[in-house]
Amino acid sequence: MMTAWLLSGLGLVILLLAGDALVKGAVNLSLRVGIPALIVSLTIVAFGTSAPELLISVKAVLDDVPGIAMGNVVGSNTANILLVLGIPALLATMHTSECNTRKSFNHMIAATLLFIALAYRGVFDWIASIALLVALAAMLFDAARDARAHRHSDMAEATDDAEDLEGFDPDMPAWKIGMYLVLGLVGLPLGATLLVDNATIIAKVFGVSDTVIGLTLVAIGTSLPELATTVVAALRRQADVALGNVIGSNMFNLLAIIGIAGLVGPIEVDPEFLRFDLWVMLGASLLLVPFVYLGQNINRLWGIALTALYAAYLFVVLAG
Repeated sequence: MMTAWLLSGLGLVILLLAGDALVKGAVNLSLRVGIPALIVSLTIVAFGTSAPELLISVKAVLDDVPGIAMGNVVGSNTANILLVLGIPALLATMHTSECNTRKSFNHMIAATLLFIALAYRGVFDWIASIALLVALAAMLFDAARDARAHRHSDMAEATDDAEDLEGFDPDMPAWKIGMYLVLGLVGLPLGATLLVDNATIIAKVFGVSDTVIGLTLVAIGTSLPELATTVVAALRRQADVALGNVIGSNMFNLLAIIGIAGLVGPIEVDPEFLRFDLWVMLGASLLLVPFVYLGQNINRLWGIALTALYAAYLFVVLAG
């Protein structure tokens, strides 16, 4: 049993490190071959940072444990709002009243409602996957158009595009780029295999479903990069980064992760998702309304409330 926990932890660490390596390698390679920074940020960085969740969900589908795939996405989205925004707010107030994230937030809510509607079909098959990926493509196109218009209106920012990208290093040698790519491509499937296989063992030992493991152990683990990024952003008073990180991650989880995993194989929807977890995810998403629309800052009081709500959610899931 202890071995299963250790191997799960090792798999998670490998996933996080491999995902980071893949982003660094892909970003620098793309910029070297002349792909614009805007396109890199909207595609390679976004997909690269979601690579651990994607590999876990694909592996779960192949191993016929769809509860881990669904739980990973639904649980991560709930954790991203309640935990990833709650804990940093305990350390420093996030001045979200200064951010303009309304359009991105609307896209996230639309993605959430589309995901819930498709879940009521009982399975995420190729039809549902195509619908999710078409929605993702439309949102990426809209984001690219807005970003391009913004940069045309402020040409001074255009030269800073590449420097703002996560993992960009203009002095990185070619051998190092190749090393990062190899480490990422080898480490991601290895980490996913370790985590999914041993998480399944833990679920059987404790007599809980793979869905519960996906909603808790796997979801919290794959939310750690977002938590680290948001803590740093809060301490640096970069509320736009913190809020944008959560909103963007949630959209990609819903549209890209399940969209791609559903093409690998059908993902059956546990009825418990329809009764409880999907609505908790939607409710958590709507808790962002005061920060997005009403000019509220995420202060320590909000941090306590959000973190307490997540603790209560975990208690209900594990007690059930």
